[in-house]
Amino acid sequence: MENLMRTDKNEILKRFKPIDKFAHKGLQGHALIVGGSYGKIGAPALSAKACLKSGAGLVTAYIPKCGYDIVQTIIPEVMVITDDYPTHLTAIDKAVDFRAIGIGVGMGLHSETQQAFFHFLKLNKAPLIVDADGLNILSENKEWLELLPPKTILTPHKKELERLIGEWHDDAGKIKKVKTFSKEYDLVVVVKGAPTVIVYHDALFENSTGNQSLATGGSGDVLTGIITGLLAQSYEPLDAAIVGVYVHGLTADIALSDVGYHAFTASDCIDNLGKAFLTLY
Repeated sequence: MENLMRTDKNEILKRFKPIDKFAHKGLQGHALIVGGSYGKIGAPALSAKACLKSGAGLVTAYIPKCGYDIVQTIIPEVMVITDDYPTHLTAIDKAVDFRAIGIGVGMGLHSETQQAFFHFLKLNKAPLIVDADGLNILSENKEWLELLPPKTILTPHKKELERLIGEWHDDAGKIKKVKTFSKEYDLVVVVKGAPTVIVYHDALFENSTGNQSLATGGSGDVLTGIITGLLAQSYEPLDAAIVGVYVHGLTADIALSDVGYHAFTASDCIDNLGKAFLTLY
C-alpha cells in the first residue's frame, strides 16, 4: 500500500517518552474513562486499569451507579464518578479538567446515553479516543462527527468500521475509504485487525506486534485504556495510537510462552504491560 510504514521497535523509540525521574502524578496527567452499563462494567474497569498501568498519573472512571462497588473494589487506585442513574449513563456533565478522555467502552446504546454523548461532544475540548458503543452511536448520528476535536482517535474493529464508512470490496478499497474519512473529519483511525493499521490522512502505519491471542473479549477495552493513558501524558494523538497499538500487541507476544493462545485474556494483556514498556528503555 502507498505511504505504508511498518512500525518496528526503532520507529516506536522515536515516539516513546520515558517517564522523567523527577515526574509526579500531576505531570503524568489525569485521564478519564467514560463507559459501562448494567452487565458491562468490566469494560471500563479494564480500560481504567490499563490506562493507569500505561503511565497516566491519575485515572477516573465515569460509570453508572451499578458499577461503583465493582470498580472501587477491583481497582483501588482508580477514582470513580457515577451517573445519577443506576444502569446506564444519562449525563456526562462532570467530564471537565481532564488531559485526555476515552469514551464508549461498554456504554450501551440507550437513547438517554446517546443524548448524553451528544451533549458531551458539544462541550468537550480535551484530546479524545472513541471506541465500541461510542463508535456505534456515531455511526447512527454521522453529523456528530463534526463535533469531534481535531485528531480524535477512533478504534473500530471490522463491523464498527463498516457502520462508519460503508462496505468495501477489498483491502485497497477499505484503506482508500478510511483515508477519505480521516481527511474529511481530521481523525486518527486505528483499523483493528491482523495486522492493525493506523491511518491519518494519507499516512499508513502497519503494526508489527501481536498475535491471535488478542482475539478475546476485553482486548479492545485494554487498548483504549493504553492509548488514553498515553494521551494523558501529552503524546500527540498519532504517536499515542502508534505506540499504544505496538505495546498492546507486544503484551501478547511476551505472554505467549507462559499462557499460549487459548488461555490469554485481556487481564493478561494488562499484567504484561510492565514488561512491554520495559523493552523500550
